[in-house]
Amino acid sequence: MMEVIKRQHNQEDEIMTASTFRAAVVRHPSGPESIKLIDIPSAEPGPGQVLVAIAAAPVNPTDLGVVGGFFHDLGLINQPDYTGLGWDFAGTVQAVGEGVDLAIGTPVAGVVLGFDRDFGTYAEQLIVNAADLAIVPEGLDLVSASTVPLNGLGAAQIVDMLGDAPTASNRLLVIGAAGAIGANVVSLAPDRGWQVTGLARPDDEGFVRSLGAEFTDTVERGWDAVVDATPMQIWGLTPVRDGGIFVGVRPNLVPAVERDIAVSVLVTQSDGRQLSQLLARAAAGRLPTRVHAVVPMAQVADVHRAVAKGGVRGRYVLVP
Repeated sequence: MMEVIKRQHNQEDEIMTASTFRAAVVRHPSGPESIKLIDIPSAEPGPGQVLVAIAAAPVNPTDLGVVGGFFHDLGLINQPDYTGLGWDFAGTVQAVGEGVDLAIGTPVAGVVLGFDRDFGTYAEQLIVNAADLAIVPEGLDLVSASTVPLNGLGAAQIVDMLGDAPTASNRLLVIGAAGAIGANVVSLAPDRGWQVTGLARPDDEGFVRSLGAEFTDTVERGWDAVVDATPMQIWGLTPVRDGGIFVGVRPNLVPAVERDIAVSVLVTQSDGRQLSQLLARAAAGRLPTRVHAVVPMAQVADVHRAVAKGGVRGRYVLVP
């Protein structure tokens, strides 16, 4: 069972909790059982910063790697006390620092990047740079909006790497097209002239085709460009034609260049302006926002176990 650090219900504690908030963290990563809920002292936003009351935070596969110690073992995390969990979020503006022109109560979404940090979005509140935020448009609820920042920005930046498709060689294969990043690439790439085919399991054919793409469940050779949005990248450059383009999502699994193939890898960057465009697209129904279930943050360990089993389409979203 997940350990919860309980507060004492007395006057002294009531004073303390008025200036603290709850967050889920990992001290000694060893799986879901190592997740703890702790009280963290609140702080005021500084210049250019915003304090956001978090309403929704998705659970991403990367979070499982943090909780399991994978990224600690790689030397990417070296926190002395605890490591924060969670990457993207949606919520409302609670306070602003100097120079920030956002009204209290404005609905916003954003992403916190990097592994080596003591805070995350599995929390009741978060201080972030205003430049990294985007206002959530009308017609898009905060739970759905929370699923856009990490995977939407990643997909948009992958499409930027691909660039505009050459007229005579515009066949793009998206491997993992039913996943969060892959589905967004499938949705965005046609705007740059790419003729998209999605590779996924047969059970996902209907979903992939609903995004406007062709579908395949077999890896073939000869594609002008390939985006591999899966964590293992088991096919490497094999499906790409000579002189084609390959984009992967694992910086530690970059294939060696061969056959004059242009190889790139995604390192997602926060971009408030780009995120604003993605949220508008999601509000218009032109970018998938798939929510599998909405779960209280106190059940985060159970959610991690469920995600680890695989096969989930859409995100578990935590609410404080």
